[in-house]
Amino acid sequence: MQGRVPEDLAVVVDAGGVIMVWSDGARRLLGHEPAELVGRPVTDLLTTDLPESTRRHVAEGRPWSGEVALLHRDGDRVVVRLRGTPLRDAEGRRLWLVTGTVPAYPRAGYGTLPLWDLTLAQLPVPVAVYDREARLVGANDVMTEVMGRSVEEMQGLTLWEIEPNPPFDTYDRLQREVLRTGEMILHEEHGTAPGEIRPHAWSMFLSPLKDESGMVQGVSATVFDTTEQSWARRRLAVINEASLRIGSTLDVTRTAEEMAEVAVTAGFADFVTVDLLESVAKGDEPGPLPPDTPVVLRRSAQRSVLEGCPESVVAPGGVIRYPVGTLPLRTLAAERGARHRPGDPDLLEWLESSPARAATVSRYLIHSVMMVPLRARGVTLGMVHFLRHRNPDAFSEDDLLLAEDIVARAAVSVDNARRFTRERRMALALQRSLLPERLPDLAAMDIAYRYLPTGAGADIGGDWFDVIPLSGTRVALVVGDVVGHGIHASATMGRLRTAVRTLADVDLAPDELLTQLDDLVIRLDREEGPQARGAEETPGQVGATCLYAVYDPVSRRCTMARAGHPPPALVTPDGGVRFLDLPAGPPLGLGGLPFEASEIQLEENSLLALYTDGLLEAPGHDIEAGTALLRQALSSPAEALEETCERVLRTLLTGRPADDVVLMLARTTVLDAGKVRTWQLPPDPAAVARARKMASEQLAEWGLTEAEFATELIVSELVTNALRYGGAPIELRLIRDATLICEVSDGSSTAPHLRRARVFDEGGRGLLLVAQLAERWGSRQTATGKTIWAEQPLPAGV
Repeated sequence: MQGRVPEDLAVVVDAGGVIMVWSDGARRLLGHEPAELVGRPVTDLLTTDLPESTRRHVAEGRPWSGEVALLHRDGDRVVVRLRGTPLRDAEGRRLWLVTGTVPAYPRAGYGTLPLWDLTLAQLPVPVAVYDREARLVGANDVMTEVMGRSVEEMQGLTLWEIEPNPPFDTYDRLQREVLRTGEMILHEEHGTAPGEIRPHAWSMFLSPLKDESGMVQGVSATVFDTTEQSWARRRLAVINEASLRIGSTLDVTRTAEEMAEVAVTAGFADFVTVDLLESVAKGDEPGPLPPDTPVVLRRSAQRSVLEGCPESVVAPGGVIRYPVGTLPLRTLAAERGARHRPGDPDLLEWLESSPARAATVSRYLIHSVMMVPLRARGVTLGMVHFLRHRNPDAFSEDDLLLAEDIVARAAVSVDNARRFTRERRMALALQRSLLPERLPDLAAMDIAYRYLPTGAGADIGGDWFDVIPLSGTRVALVVGDVVGHGIHASATMGRLRTAVRTLADVDLAPDELLTQLDDLVIRLDREEGPQARGAEETPGQVGATCLYAVYDPVSRRCTMARAGHPPPALVTPDGGVRFLDLPAGPPLGLGGLPFEASEIQLEENSLLALYTDGLLEAPGHDIEAGTALLRQALSSPAEALEETCERVLRTLLTGRPADDVVLMLARTTVLDAGKVRTWQLPPDPAAVARARKMASEQLAEWGLTEAEFATELIVSELVTNALRYGGAPIELRLIRDATLICEVSDGSSTAPHLRRARVFDEGGRGLLLVAQLAERWGSRQTATGKTIWAEQPLPAGV
């Protein structure tokens, strides 16, 4: 029958061991004729004594089985697998039916063995052989040591019969699967050997044993101790996880938290704390540890296998102090890790110095501690503590090596994050120093703004904004964004902001100002081109976008131009929101392309929203979605601009921005008509006296009679210059705001120049006189010519 081996030997033996029947199969197997053996004791065929267990079964009349070495007729030794079955004859006398087959691989250990048997017996790895019924045929000495039983005790038994418990039940199932499929199986097992602490690992190869016809006749089991390989794999897995997870951000605290998380989630430690030097936690450069001086650290991270267990003596963010001579300070000085048990005198001294620390160790049965200095680039950054209280195994020397490897890798990431934090803080300080510290008091509009630097994991960008008071109570609004990040971008931003203020001070129109600014960026790019940045880079790296707007509260006109910047949003007094369709203009630094200005008439209480692209292109939505969200946030502006700013940021930003964000809101006002007076003057010398008279009367109406003398002189000189050097139309305008402003406009675009007249010159003293009487003066170009203006402080008490 397929699946069973035909029995080659059948012998009947009486109770005294005398052979009564000798089968033909026995003759063929051992060469003895029946006449030669019938009536002789069966012991004449044995080359060695029967095993003790077999003799005991025979004496008790119980079935038995096992391998027996028999003598062939020609003197050779034949190992036969025998089974004894008790019988009774007609008279009730005890008989034994002995049947057997020749196993595929005879067990070593009987008499003179062939070379193959000697090899099996002396292999340094555990090997066992099982027959087609998964019963043990033989095993070498190493396997018997692993099993903890002799071959005689296990022969003829399945693993389930030997030990009906895990993992032997699994081994038995796998053996039968090999016998069924004829395919080898590799099985790995982990556990702790008796009397040992360190876990062991084994790899078991279950291989089918096939005859010449390919039929499976049995299975061999070979076991290899793979503890070292398993430990190496575990070590590599933990190191690989540390490499992947530690240093994902350039934040010192988060990097420390990642190190603690890796050690705990990998099952390496039950509780981990990371303490950093105060200077490192702040991002500063750490110095060498001073000898004989206490060290102050800050608890930057901690992680436990259990929520809230154990409670840390020092909470995250708290300060911990290592006094002179204590174990942690000595560990830092030694610059290498150490492992301790609570009974160690040094650790006991450290624990007893803090009742809270000693109570925690006692309460949670912390039994193993490692202290590993956190060092990178030859400098100590802090200390990492690894503790075990749930894992019963104490930290081994291998664990210490692994901990030092993890900490060394994490230390480099911590130091990188510290360096980045320092540079980022410097860039942020530089950037903030270049931005307006406070907004000026303006009659033209109310201003509110928000500046948000990019998140902690990225460099500071070059976004900037400014509010610049101009002549005639006008105001300029500027928003820009420099290409790139870091200190270089901040420095470029500062240079551009200074340039904008300088150009605004000469009252350039928005499109002309952007043209001048474009030329400046091109010069900067040439100065900081490939020679300054590196030969592999190309020009065009210095660039920016900018929006420049000028609002006049007298005329309510706002003139704007942009250089590749997002268009502003306009909220009308009735709540309507639209994005102004301004000519885009090229980004600054391209050169050769013109900029166009647009003028719009704004109603009183209109709201202008100027911003950088970091507001619209926040994580989670693109620029189209950001535009829709901004429209939604501005649709119902609050009375207070600060509240509207907060609403816009809440609507568009869900976390720290990925890029710098600037938002500036400006609500327009209109200068009271009673504070402005304008006269049109004919191109007639007599108009000078008339202008003085009208100005004097207006000052009297405003209650500014103390300023009449100076104002009359200023009006006289400016009107005279307009008549002499300018042309029609000529206009005189007085504005009373925070200062008293006198403006004279004419149709000539020739700019005036201040010069000192010689002793005998009849002219040339007009503007010098104006400069001495006024607090500020200047000129600006207009669509029809130019305007010369002068400001005087209001008299005290007005």
